[in-house]
Amino acid sequence: MPSREQIIEFIQTADMLAGKREIAKAFGLKGQEKIALKKLLRDMAEEGLIDGRKTAYHRMGGVPKVTTLKVMEIDDGEAFAVPESWQPDDATPPPRLRVIEHKKRGSPKFPALKIGDRILARTEETGGGLSAHIMKKLPARTEGLMGVVEIDGAGKAWLAPVDKRVRQSSPIADTGGAEAGQLVMAEPAGRSARAGVKVVEILGDPLAPRSFSLIAISKHGIPHVFSEETLAEAHDAAKLPVSADTREDLRHLPIVAIDPADARDHDDAIWAQPDGNGGFHALIAIADVSYYVRPGGALDKEARKRGNSVYFPDRVVPMLPEVLSADVCSLRQGEDRAAMACHLNISANGTITGWRFTRAIVRIDEVIAYEDAQARIDSGDAAENLTDLWDCWKVLADARAKRDPLELDLPERRVMLDDQGKITEIAIRERLDAHRVVEEYMISANVAAAKALESKTAPVVYRVHETPSREKLVALREYMETFGKKLALGQVITPGLFNRMLKDVTDESEKAQVMEAVLRSQTQAYYGPNNAGHFGLALGSYAHFTSPIRRYADLLVHRALVDAFHLEQPKPAGDGPSAGLPPATGLADRDRADLSRITDAISVTERRAMEAERDTIDRYVAAWLSARVGETFETRITGVQSFGFFATIVGLGGDGLVPVSTLGADYYNYDEAARALVGERSGTRYDTGQRLQLKLAEANPLTGALKFQLPEGEGAPIEPRGERTGFRHKTGPKAGAGKTGKGPKGGGFKPGPRGRPKNIRHQSRKRK
Repeated sequence: MPSREQIIEFIQTADMLAGKREIAKAFGLKGQEKIALKKLLRDMAEEGLIDGRKTAYHRMGGVPKVTTLKVMEIDDGEAFAVPESWQPDDATPPPRLRVIEHKKRGSPKFPALKIGDRILARTEETGGGLSAHIMKKLPARTEGLMGVVEIDGAGKAWLAPVDKRVRQSSPIADTGGAEAGQLVMAEPAGRSARAGVKVVEILGDPLAPRSFSLIAISKHGIPHVFSEETLAEAHDAAKLPVSADTREDLRHLPIVAIDPADARDHDDAIWAQPDGNGGFHALIAIADVSYYVRPGGALDKEARKRGNSVYFPDRVVPMLPEVLSADVCSLRQGEDRAAMACHLNISANGTITGWRFTRAIVRIDEVIAYEDAQARIDSGDAAENLTDLWDCWKVLADARAKRDPLELDLPERRVMLDDQGKITEIAIRERLDAHRVVEEYMISANVAAAKALESKTAPVVYRVHETPSREKLVALREYMETFGKKLALGQVITPGLFNRMLKDVTDESEKAQVMEAVLRSQTQAYYGPNNAGHFGLALGSYAHFTSPIRRYADLLVHRALVDAFHLEQPKPAGDGPSAGLPPATGLADRDRADLSRITDAISVTERRAMEAERDTIDRYVAAWLSARVGETFETRITGVQSFGFFATIVGLGGDGLVPVSTLGADYYNYDEAARALVGERSGTRYDTGQRLQLKLAEANPLTGALKFQLPEGEGAPIEPRGERTGFRHKTGPKAGAGKTGKGPKGGGFKPGPRGRPKNIRHQSRKRK
């Protein structure tokens, strides 16, 4: 059997896709040896050494052997690209690959590459770095063709990108009547890069209230228009009868829905009552979406494609048409609604001792905002149903404390808009006990759903959060050593280990740095049919059951429960509106046979939604700050790289770059283990988590990009020394200066003094 090191070396150096079959062939493995190899590869994946599928592995944190790349830079005719999809973590920038265009006789010839081109490439890693060999050019996506029209001094029109990763504008061959400063959609005007682009749709004012979410929808390719067939089926489904004759009648219980004040839908409600023995009987009622959205129909196909709802400050792109998501499925106050009911028996020590799932009919007693529920509890004037909920939560919270899940204080930004869609406030959302109450009931129901399906050996869509990989733990240990603290990797890694690590840090600035490091060490959660536990919540079995209006994963869990516990509802007889709907509400045969196909897909749509929501918030923050350029803010460093560091405004958010070239004329060494930039002559350090005052230099609402600089007088030049190499960076006005290309660069748009667009130019600097 090959060693782990030999397998990794083969994966990195092979000229073809390196899957299980290729590895077995390369090392001459047969019979039982192939079975042992399969186990070894699974262990290596769990240890964080490799990633990918059995047909194509690659080194963890590396680039797949064959992948889709996007050209981001053209330097003296040489193209550089990054992976189109890059997920390791937000603090790690995507790798930069040199694109090699083969010019040998017989090799395929491709048109000259330009910024934004997508290519399918075979990648390789050598001593000279990462390179990519073009296999074929791929069709352009609309995300690179949305931008703002700019007119240069010579009267030539350019398309300035709204994606901050794209640094170069495209020439416009046909403006289609668009004027300077307007947000437009464009498409290539021809096959040649010289042909430029042509405007196909004028979207209007790029700073209009609804533009920021529209940009994100287009950039990330989020489906947002329902077909006529889907809408028609939704209206038919909405007419399905809900009867107490075939459902458990829970309308007599004072069930409440506690949600954000601006919630667009209500898919969960809760109730609890003491059982007389120190424990509680709790009920979590969830919208019975599976009754309305049935496998195989147009509604189901569209929901699968979307994967989840996407929430923006000014709108929601729902997974389901609004007649269902905001009306019939939503648990509205005082109206009869179809629900999937999770009954829990909770002991005095917070242990869930029993569960029961039924299809029910409920009538929500009240829909309460988090703030209002908290105010009633704090004032002592809460009704009995609320006080019972809080008392039950305290029991569940005690059990949670014994479990010791990962406790990271991750602030959430909230954008407040007025009736015209303009920003009135951006602030960190306050975390109340009311939030924790609802969260704990939802977690309990999710655990019960997973265990209930396991008890029936039924298919389960697990929410998986794996233990941090050894590679990331080693990096964390090295980082902690820079604080004089130890992280022993020989012990069992638990969430409580990280919690104790954070409690041992008393200095708030240092704690912020350690918290950032712990967050970076975590793996990304995903959906899958195989149970690997939920590390962050310290739970052995966990599924998503509580939000089927907005998550397809939850809908799949509901369908599995329908099958496992025989909860199928009889289809109404006759030729009414529901006659054309699929009859069954359980799992489709294809999902029952192979859940991984759909769980892989919805894990991708979830990441897409998160990126789109984060991008939009960044744009709102940049718009909010665009009138405050030149002001100084208290910031916290969120990431450090060799080219500079990123900082966020405390209490507001919004990440911005401080380029190393603006830190004065000192030499800055990049300490990778400590994630710090250290001035060689001055000794000045910039560490992750460090707080410092920074001046806002730029705020671009269209890209969401911010740029900071040290306040006046700081980072003053010192006497320079000779040239340096490696991770050392010479800074100052001449450091890294390059040529200025044609056309507006760097996104090109920022608001003028009266909110009107104006052209700006940025010098592109050639990185040494």
